[in-house]
Amino acid sequence: MLNYIEKNRDRFLNELLDLLRIPSVSADSKFKNDMLKAAEYVRDRISEAGADRAEIYETAGHPVVYGEKIIDAALPTVLIYGHYDVQPADPYELWNSPPFEPVIKNERIYARGSCDDKGQFYMHIKALETMLATDSLTCNVKIMIEGEEEIGSSHLGTFVQAHREMLKCDTILISDTSIIANDVPSIETGLRGLTYVEVEVVGANRDLHSGVYGGGVANPINVLCEMIASLKDDKGHITIPGFYDKVEELTTEQRDALNAAPFDLEEYKKDLGIDDILGEDGYTTIERTSVRPTLDVNGIWGGYIGEGAKTVLPSKANAKISMRLVPNQTDDEICELFTKHFESIAPASVKVKVVPHHGGLPYVTPTDSLEYKAAEMAMEESFGKKPIPTRGGGSIPIVALFEQELGCKSILMGFGLDIDALHSPNESYGLFNYYKGIETIPLFFKHYAELKK
Repeated sequence: MLNYIEKNRDRFLNELLDLLRIPSVSADSKFKNDMLKAAEYVRDRISEAGADRAEIYETAGHPVVYGEKIIDAALPTVLIYGHYDVQPADPYELWNSPPFEPVIKNERIYARGSCDDKGQFYMHIKALETMLATDSLTCNVKIMIEGEEEIGSSHLGTFVQAHREMLKCDTILISDTSIIANDVPSIETGLRGLTYVEVEVVGANRDLHSGVYGGGVANPINVLCEMIASLKDDKGHITIPGFYDKVEELTTEQRDALNAAPFDLEEYKKDLGIDDILGEDGYTTIERTSVRPTLDVNGIWGGYIGEGAKTVLPSKANAKISMRLVPNQTDDEICELFTKHFESIAPASVKVKVVPHHGGLPYVTPTDSLEYKAAEMAMEESFGKKPIPTRGGGSIPIVALFEQELGCKSILMGFGLDIDALHSPNESYGLFNYYKGIETIPLFFKHYAELKK
């Protein structure tokens, strides 16, 4: 198996680079044709890898790519999930090289989507090819690669519900997460949920001269900033009534286990170019970024932002706000709490509108399942040391729905690193990580089949 990977190393990389050249940005309608082009590329590569079936399914949004290789109905079936859509590359001027013209520097692939999630899901296609070419496939394989993960997977739930029988499986394997370090493997055992909203604050019926009207009427930007600032207190605690009512507090033993993962605070600050950290009082950085809920402004705008000066009181101001959720919180409930509170704190001098965008439920997977043990054994075999269970801070909206609709657990066996700059300019993915994933995935299949006997 390793010989086959080494022999085809350059081809495996060049195929990924071709995929990265397709600007499959799901959030921007001008890339609609590129989304279809990416879906077609993925379908063709699944077929070439040796799948018996590889198809594109239309949805009310962007298409889903599905493929399968059924070798024996009596064997366990693993469903591979990933997404071919990527985050917008803006601001382009902050990239050291064009985001959709991948370059390799210092053993890393620089391109939008290199890690999230093209580089990671493509490992599975090459792993499937490797297993088939070396006659080592031990499970049935189903592959579902969607095109809307970065915008909330809004149509995937309907797709899964309509194709339960086709997607029927024993477990779901996902590579869209990270490891602690290349010499410290880890497996994420949980994800935070998400509520994402856009807010608008409107004052006068038109932009106003800031000298003639300044001091006499509300400035929507000022009001919006004051409202946002009030959403947290001086201890970093979110002030929305009821926000923490269902948040599960970890035991001392659970917190100690979580904080046992290697973490260097000084290196963390150095990597980010900051002098100090900031967050909710009473919790470590590891806890704040994994098992505690958050509220953050992701974008804010209003008024004049062009070159030079324009003395104007804007008619309106807007912001995009995301809230990461933890077990027992639901996106619908938190969205309702946020909306009710945000409307209640608006002064009478402005009008407020809250528009929900998308959300997802948090997810936790047990570490005593056969699926987790298979992933643990696979990583220990390929890395030479036992992986550490961790909790992730990000969200994969569809994971909780998979369990609800398909009745099986997901395993989050990712190979990214914190330095990969997901969602940021100069996103990258290590060549080591890409090839290590292709090496490790077949080991999961081997151990899973053995444990399921």
